[in-house]
Amino acid sequence: MKTKLFRRDFTLVVIGQIISLFGNAILRFALPLYLLRETGSSTLFGIVTACSFAPMVILSMAGGVLADRVNKRNIMVGLDFSTAAIIMLFYFSLGKIPTVPLFIVVLMLLYGISGTYQPAVQASVPLLVAKDKLMAGNAVINQVNTLSGLLGPVIGGVMFTLWGIDPILFLSAACFTFSAIMEIFIHIPYEKRPREVGVFQIIEMDLKESYQFVKTEKPIFFSVVFLVSIFNLVLSAVMIVGTPILITQVLGMSDTMYGFTQGALALGGLCGGILTAIVSEKLKIQNSYVLLLVCSIAVAVMGISLFLNMPAIVSYWAITFMSFIAMGASTLFMVQIYTLVQTQTPPQLVGKIMAALISIAMCGQPVGQAIYGVLFDIFAMHTWVVLMGAATASLLISFYSKRIFNKL
Repeated sequence: MKTKLFRRDFTLVVIGQIISLFGNAILRFALPLYLLRETGSSTLFGIVTACSFAPMVILSMAGGVLADRVNKRNIMVGLDFSTAAIIMLFYFSLGKIPTVPLFIVVLMLLYGISGTYQPAVQASVPLLVAKDKLMAGNAVINQVNTLSGLLGPVIGGVMFTLWGIDPILFLSAACFTFSAIMEIFIHIPYEKRPREVGVFQIIEMDLKESYQFVKTEKPIFFSVVFLVSIFNLVLSAVMIVGTPILITQVLGMSDTMYGFTQGALALGGLCGGILTAIVSEKLKIQNSYVLLLVCSIAVAVMGISLFLNMPAIVSYWAITFMSFIAMGASTLFMVQIYTLVQTQTPPQLVGKIMAALISIAMCGQPVGQAIYGVLFDIFAMHTWVVLMGAATASLLISFYSKRIFNKL
C-alpha cells in the first residue's frame, strides 16, 4: 500500500518553511551586501560572515538537544517570533548605533537562530512522513530551502537597488511573523521526557550519548563529517565570500545582477532537490565523490573565465552558470548524507546526532570565509589565483573521498 507524502502536518511544516526562509534569504542577501558596499573591504566582509556563522555552528548542537527534548513545533514558533522581534529592533537601532558592530551582532543572532531552528525541522521529518517516503521528504525540505533562496535574493537585489534596506527589513519581519502563526497549528508527535537534572547537564549527557553511539556503532560517521568539514573550508567558503566580491567589485555588476546569481545558486539547489526526489532509489552513497568532483570543476571554470580576461558579462554568466551547477551537485550530495544518518540512527538520537554532525561539518566554513576574505584582498588584481587554488585543493579532497564512501 502506497503512503501519502504530503499529509496535513508535513504540508504545514513545508509552507511555514517557505515563508520564514523566504524572509531569511532576503536578509542574508541584503545585510552582508550592505556591509560590502559600505566598507569595500574583502577582509572585513570575510571576517563578518565568519563571525555570523560561528553562532550557527555552536547553537546547532544545542538545537539538536532541544529537538529531542522539547516539542519541535514550539521551537519553530518561538524562534520565528524571536527573529521578527530582532529585525524590528535592528530597524529602530539603525543610525543610532555604529553600523558595522550592529550588523555583526544582528547577523550573529540571525544565524544562531537558524542553527537552532534547522535541527528541529530535520528531526521532525521522520515523525511526519512514512519510512518509505523519508528520502523524498528530506528532498522536499531541501527544495523549500532552495526555493526560498531562489526568489529571496532576486527580489532582495531589486528591492535593495531601488529602495535600500528598510523595505527588506519590514518584509522579512512580516514573513517570520506569519510563519510563526501558521506553525502554531502543526501537530508533531512528542513524548515529554522527565528532566531530573539541569539543562546544561542534559546537554552534556546527550552529547556524550551521541558521541558514544557514533564511536561504537558508526565510527565511519567521523570520517564522513570530517571530509565534509574540510570541503566546506576549501570550496563552500570560497563561493560564499567570493561570489559577491567577484560580481560587485571585480566585474563591477549591479546589486540586481548579484541577486540573479544568488537566485541561480538557489535554482541549482532546487533542481538538485527535484532530481533527488525523482531518482532517490537509484542514488548510491558510494558514488557521492562524483558530485564533489562536479563542484570542484565548476569553481575551476570560474577561475579560468577570469584568467582569460574575458569581457565582464561573459565572466559574469560563467560564474552564474557554474554556481548553478555546483549548487545542484551539492544539494544531491547533502540529501544523501542526511538520509544516511537518519536511516542508520535510532529515532531518539536522530536530532542530537544530526545537529552534532552538521555543526562539525560547518566548522570549516567560517574559518574558510575569514581566510578567503584576506586572500581576495591580497590577490585583488588576480582573483583567479584564489579560485584555481580552491579548485585544485577540492579536487584532491574529492578523489580522497572515494575511499571513505566505499566503506559505507
